[in-house]
Amino acid sequence: MKPMPLARRLQRFFAALTPAPDRCWVAFSGGGDSTALLYLMVELAGDFDWSLGMVHVHHGLLPEAEAWATRARDLASRLHLPVQVFSVQARPRPGESPEAAAREARYAAWRDWLAEGEVIVTAHHADDQAETLLLQLLRGAGPHGLAAMPAVAPLGRGRLVRPLLEVPRGEVRSWARSKGLGWVEDPSNRELRHDRNYLRHQVMPVLEARWPSLARTLHRAAELQAEAAGLLDALAAQDLAVAGEGDRLRVSVLTRLAPARQRNLLRGWIARHGHPLPSRAVLERIRCDLPGARRDAMPCVRWARSEVRRYRDRLYLLEALPDAVPPPVADWDLEPLVFPGLGRTLRLVPAVGQGIAVHCLERGGWSVRFRQGGERIRPAGQAHHRPLKHLLQEAGVPPWERRFLPLVYWKDRLVAVPGICVAEGWQAREAAPGRLPVWG
Repeated sequence: MKPMPLARRLQRFFAALTPAPDRCWVAFSGGGDSTALLYLMVELAGDFDWSLGMVHVHHGLLPEAEAWATRARDLASRLHLPVQVFSVQARPRPGESPEAAAREARYAAWRDWLAEGEVIVTAHHADDQAETLLLQLLRGAGPHGLAAMPAVAPLGRGRLVRPLLEVPRGEVRSWARSKGLGWVEDPSNRELRHDRNYLRHQVMPVLEARWPSLARTLHRAAELQAEAAGLLDALAAQDLAVAGEGDRLRVSVLTRLAPARQRNLLRGWIARHGHPLPSRAVLERIRCDLPGARRDAMPCVRWARSEVRRYRDRLYLLEALPDAVPPPVADWDLEPLVFPGLGRTLRLVPAVGQGIAVHCLERGGWSVRFRQGGERIRPAGQAHHRPLKHLLQEAGVPPWERRFLPLVYWKDRLVAVPGICVAEGWQAREAAPGRLPVWG
């Protein structure tokens, strides 16, 4: 059967894309695939209500990068299209591949910039999909990794779409040549020290010589893995509905599940809260070491910039905490106080009958400090002073959070502990205006 013309395939893809985008931005590198996609989208634009534009990423990794950015701007001018050129820092971190670093830099720039209702359209095709699947297989990935690249994925406030995933590279390039299009070749695409390039130039030709329909077969395999990953996500969501409490997870529920289901729940929990997934070895430490620790222990498993800690019957998922507490803030002006290292802000929120009485705040001499040990306070409505340590234990504040909890002082008197109490004599009376210290 004769394959459907390329333009017709794109037309069917965008006709089925729901909701329809307001604007499509073509990711243009200057290579053959993105050049073909750009001109295909120009042909297609008149059939739809969305507007068209170009995005180009200047990675700064090669001497040719500036010339490629200029070429993108010139082409956009000739085609009368708006263009956005991003300059990113794509130097890989230790242990990270250059390709992964460049990809993450691109997506981070797009994610922050893309508006609601807009999509970025990339030229990933069937050969890219096949390479991605094989690379993930060689890295020991599970169903989510072997699902490779989805045709439609969320990206910031918009979406990322890949309309050519079922089209072989040869067909894309043939269309470009038939239109007399020229393009640039990235010299780094020939460097065999990169895994993808080695697979593309050394391995794929041998496999395709034996199995000519390799790309099509691997695309089908990726679709099946995507279905399996979707079922695992649905199961994780069911378990999370029982075991989850925000960014916390009930240990007693987790440990009742079979090991494979525990791992699936932990992955779903971590992914839902936007943290990078840990390696299998780290995941096993979370699964085995934390629930198995003594109840009075405070175990922690850390990876990248994330960590999981246990306190009582809960696992807590956190951004990795700093080693030292911030310095005290003398002469606090009562305006919101931002602590960038903790990612939190101390605010005084208007309230009625709660918090610190407004008339008390008119005095000067306010400061914010952090625990040194031995602090005492007489909570409003109670007859005696009590150790702050006991109040925090009763409130279930995890030990690692206690040292980062800001304490509100007037001169040398502890007046308020956010989320815990206000000192007797300083509280707003019933129906009287107050300011509630909020930490978050």
